[in-house]
Amino acid sequence: PRSKKRRPTFRRLLKTSGVKLENKLKNRQLKQQNVAKKQRKEQKKLRQAVKDAAIRTPRPLETYRKRPEEEEDEEEFLESLPTDMLEDEDLQQMTAMARQASFITRDLSSCGPVHSGKKRSSEVVRSYEKVPRKMARTEEKEVIHLLPIKDKTGVIPQSVERVVKKQLEEEDEEEDAADELQDSENVKACDVSSRAEGEPQSSAVLTAEQREQLRVHKINERKLCIAGLGSAIMSDPYSNIKRLKELRGMLMESDPCVAVTVRKLVMVSLMEIFKDITPTYRIRPLTPAEKAAKVKKETQQLREFEEGLVSQYKFYLEDLEQTIKDWKQKKKKRSQAVGFQSYSGLAEVAVRCLCELLLALPHFNFHNNIIVVLAPLMNDPAKKVSAQCCDVFRKLFQQDKGGGASLATVRVISGLVKSLNYNVKPELLRTLLSLRIKEVEMKKDIEDTAPKKKFMNNKEKKKNLSRMQKKWKKAEEKLEKELLEAEASENKEKKIKLHTETLNIVFLIYFRILKKAQKSVLLPAVLEGLAKFAHLINLEFFDDLLNVLQNLIQSGNLTNRESLHCIQTVFTILSGQGDVLNIDPLNFYSQLYKLLPRLHAGVPNDDIIIVLRCLDAMLMRRRKQVTLQRAMAFIKRLSTLSLHVLPNASVGLLAASRAAVHVSLP
Repeated sequence: PRSKKRRPTFRRLLKTSGVKLENKLKNRQLKQQNVAKKQRKEQKKLRQAVKDAAIRTPRPLETYRKRPEEEEDEEEFLESLPTDMLEDEDLQQMTAMARQASFITRDLSSCGPVHSGKKRSSEVVRSYEKVPRKMARTEEKEVIHLLPIKDKTGVIPQSVERVVKKQLEEEDEEEDAADELQDSENVKACDVSSRAEGEPQSSAVLTAEQREQLRVHKINERKLCIAGLGSAIMSDPYSNIKRLKELRGMLMESDPCVAVTVRKLVMVSLMEIFKDITPTYRIRPLTPAEKAAKVKKETQQLREFEEGLVSQYKFYLEDLEQTIKDWKQKKKKRSQAVGFQSYSGLAEVAVRCLCELLLALPHFNFHNNIIVVLAPLMNDPAKKVSAQCCDVFRKLFQQDKGGGASLATVRVISGLVKSLNYNVKPELLRTLLSLRIKEVEMKKDIEDTAPKKKFMNNKEKKKNLSRMQKKWKKAEEKLEKELLEAEASENKEKKIKLHTETLNIVFLIYFRILKKAQKSVLLPAVLEGLAKFAHLINLEFFDDLLNVLQNLIQSGNLTNRESLHCIQTVFTILSGQGDVLNIDPLNFYSQLYKLLPRLHAGVPNDDIIIVLRCLDAMLMRRRKQVTLQRAMAFIKRLSTLSLHVLPNASVGLLAASRAAVHVSLP
C-alpha cells in the first residue's frame, strides 16, 4: 500500500539541512574548545612540574666515617698485598678509577642505609627534562556555507572549511610576567654594556667626521619617525589622534647631539598638524548630563577626537610657553640635553609657532592664552623676537573682523604698559595704529535732548495695517531672517559695541601717557594714534585734550613731526564732531605757519604727508571759517617751501596751494 506520509517540500529540506549544519558546526566548535582546554591544562601541569624540579637542588651522596679498628685492618691488608704482581700502568689506572668511582670507597658494612643515596639521586631531574614540551595544536577551521545543489536524489548542501589563524587569548599570567621581567633585565643589561663600552669608544676612537656622520644618521632616523607619525595623523585624524602624544613626547629628546634639531622639527611639525586638523569652531567641555547620555558610535568618536585634540593642543602650548620662560629666566632643564646658547634658537622657533597659531586659529580654544604669552615679548630686548611679535599683532588687527581678538589684545597691552610704568618700546603702541575701527557708539547731546518721536505699538500697527499688508510684512521679515542666515553676517550692533570698548581702552592708554609721561619716548606714538582716531573721540574729552595739546606745542620741547601730529589731531577733531564747539584755533594756524620753513628738505618726505593732511583739514574743510588774508599767506608760504624740497614733495605742495586758491576765490 502507498504511504500516506507527505513528501517534504524543498523549503523544508533547506530549513532542516541548515539546522543540521548549524548543529554540526556548534558541536565541532565545542570539541575544538575542549581539546584546546585540555592542552592548556597539560601545558600548565608540565610547567608546574618543571618549576618544582628547578626549585629542588640535587643533594650529594652521603659519606660515612669509618671505625678506627676497620681503618687499621684495611691498612694492614693493603700492606700485605703483593705489589710486584701489578705493573705501573695498571696501578695508575686502578688509582684513577678509585678516585672516580665512589662506590668502591664506600663501606658496605657500615651502619648507614645502602640505597638511600640512590633514591635521592633518582629525584634529580635531568637538564633535558626542564625544557617544556611543545604540544601539537589543532588548527581551528571555519566552515563557510555555499549554495546547495539539487539533483535527482534531492538537495545536497555545500560547504568549505578554511583555517583560521588565531593566537591563544588565554595565556598564563606567570609566564608573561617572567618573560617581561627577563626582557627588561636584558634591555637594562644591554644599555649598561653599551654605555660602558660605546661611550669611551665613541669619544676616543671616533673621529670628527665619523661623529658628524653618526649625528646625521640619527637626525635622519628622527625625521623619518616624525614624518611617519605626522602622515598617520593627517591621513586619519579621528582614529590616530593618540599619535599626537607620541609626537609630542619627542619634544623631550635627551640625546645631546641631536636634541636641539629634533625639538625644533617637532615644534614646527606639530604646529602644521594643528593648523590642518583643527575644526573651524570652538570646542566646549561636555556637561555631566551629556557625558552620561547614550550617543551614536560616530558621535562618540567625534567627542573622543575633540577631547584628545584640545588636551594635546593645551599641552603643546604649555611646552612652548615653558621653553620661552626657560630662555627668559636662563634656566637649564630637561636632563641638561640643551645648553644655554641653544635655548635662544629654541625660543625663537617657539615664538614663531605661537605667532603662526595666533593668526591661523583665532577662533579656537586658548587663543587669549597665546595673546597673554606673546604681548610682553613685543617689549623684549631681542630685536628679532620683538619685531616678529609686533608684526603678528598688526596682522591680527588687520584681519580681525569681529573685534573680539582686538579687544583681548588691547586689554593685555593696557595692563602691560601700566605694570611697566610706561617703560616700553614705541613700537608696542604703534601696533595699535593697525586697528580696524571705523564706527563706534557716539554720545550726542543734541540727539539726547531732542524730543523723541512717538512710534506705534504692535496693537496700533495691527489696527492701522490691513490684512494684506500684515501678510506682506510677515513675508518680508521671514525673508530677511533667511538672508541673514545664508550670508552668516555678523551682528553689527555687537561689532560696534566691541569696537567702542576697544577704542575706549586705547584712548585710556593715550591719555595716561599724556598726563603722566609727557617726556617719554612714547609721546610721538601717542600723538600719531590720536591723529588717526581723533574723529572717534567723544565730545566730553575735547576741551581737556585741546588744552593739553596746546600746552605741548607752546612748551617747545616737541620735534617738528610731533608738533605736526598735535596740529593734525586738533583740526581732525574740529572738522568732525567739533563743529558744534565755538573754538578759534588761531594759535594752531600760527604754529603751522612758523613750522613750514623748518621742514626737512632731504630724502625722508614723511613730514610732507602730515603737512598736506593738516592743510586739507585747515583750509579745505574749514573754508568758511578761514579768512582770505590767512589763505593767501599760506599759499605764499607753500610756494616758497616748494622751491627747496624734493620734486615729489613740491608736486604735493603746489597741488595743495592750487586747491587753496580755488577755495579762497569767491
